[in-house]
Amino acid sequence: MKYGDELELSIEKLAFEGKAIAHAGELVVFVEGALPGDTARVKIIKKKKNFAEARAIEILSPSPDRISPQCMHFGACGGCKWQHLAYTAQCEWKRTHVAESFEHIGELHSIPVLPTIPCAQQFYYRNKMEFSFSTSRWRVENDINEKNDDGFTLGLHVPNNYAKVLHIEQCLLQSENSNLVLRSVRNFIRANGLTVYNNKLHEGYLRFLTIRDSKKTGDMMVNIVTSEDKPDIMEMFTQHLVKECPFITTVVNNINTRLAQIAFGESEKVYVGEGFIRERIGVLEFVISANSFFQTNTKQAEILYSTAKDFGDFRREDVVWDLYCGTGTIAMYVADAVQKVIGVEQTASAIADAKRNAEHNKISNVEFICGDVKETLLQSKSGVQHINFPDCVIIDPPRSGMHPDVVKELLNVAPERIVYVSCNPATQARDLKILSEKYAIEKVQPVDMFPHTYHIEAVAKLTKKS
Repeated sequence: MKYGDELELSIEKLAFEGKAIAHAGELVVFVEGALPGDTARVKIIKKKKNFAEARAIEILSPSPDRISPQCMHFGACGGCKWQHLAYTAQCEWKRTHVAESFEHIGELHSIPVLPTIPCAQQFYYRNKMEFSFSTSRWRVENDINEKNDDGFTLGLHVPNNYAKVLHIEQCLLQSENSNLVLRSVRNFIRANGLTVYNNKLHEGYLRFLTIRDSKKTGDMMVNIVTSEDKPDIMEMFTQHLVKECPFITTVVNNINTRLAQIAFGESEKVYVGEGFIRERIGVLEFVISANSFFQTNTKQAEILYSTAKDFGDFRREDVVWDLYCGTGTIAMYVADAVQKVIGVEQTASAIADAKRNAEHNKISNVEFICGDVKETLLQSKSGVQHINFPDCVIIDPPRSGMHPDVVKELLNVAPERIVYVSCNPATQARDLKILSEKYAIEKVQPVDMFPHTYHIEAVAKLTKKS
């Protein structure tokens, strides 16, 4: 077998991160564009010693779970790679991936992994979308002669090619109002001949467009990220936006003069409204500024937090630590069930947001500490940090999971209960393998936050062994 060869394969399963798997004899073949149950003609695009990669060029016999994708950009945009897979099957495969991670990576067998909690709304669920301006357009079939090609594009980066941006006419993950904003911004640029940022030449005005859309309050923020401050243009831009999209409640301009392609700036100007939106999870209301972190699926976040709260088995006298607390949403969500919650996070802006929202919700039994999680654990043990030892610890780390030293210190602290929330089953399984020295893993609940993608959140309930 070599590059360019074509062969017929029966697709067997989906691997973690959404790659379809087949076998050519003893050789594993990862197939792009195929689903379990498909029989496909594929073309080899990469050959290694132990595996090959291929692309499906013809579906000879479709899987019973194969459906027609709804998005016009499916296949070119990398955001919804599972949109051609029936949603019930998506949830089943996500549960399988969590269970396999626990068995193969964590060597944790017979752990009860519950059926995935599905998302009731499979489209229009995102409360935030970030689009890039670019002079380097990714061309797709039938796109080369597109009208209104003015030397720029506004859209999303294509998979494995950050230098190219795909024109997005409509994204089905964001609200219809957000799509109206996307088109309105594009129309203003065309009408006024504004320049967009060129990554190679490091010149041009417009860099990013971020739209935040509250699902509970109706607030909407438009954040235009530019390379310099041009108030006259932004005033015109703002007038155009609020006239065409009167549902916009605030318009913000972040100015990023640095070379780094990041969608926030060193300074910020508010042109309409308060410069933030409000969103609700349960009875809590959160103030979200342009650069605040907030779960991008509001309704499903409430289910995720409710699961964590249920797994904590909280008592009124409990002291809870919330490690990697971010903006403190989980800490505040469980605060009404316990004596005190202490959140730890190393990002200063996140801690500032957490304190502001705790005050906004009149929650007095939460404390937020800005610092490295490992150092804070060490300081608390040595008495430098005067904080109560916990009855329960909630962990919600980044995709990379916990540092081994943090896991070690957590074993030394040895709370009665641990609730581990993760967006990466692989690193969660790795960490729980170590924690299983002292803890029984009672159950794991996958929660689907991102339909049509392979991403899955999982909440694990741990109790200290007697």
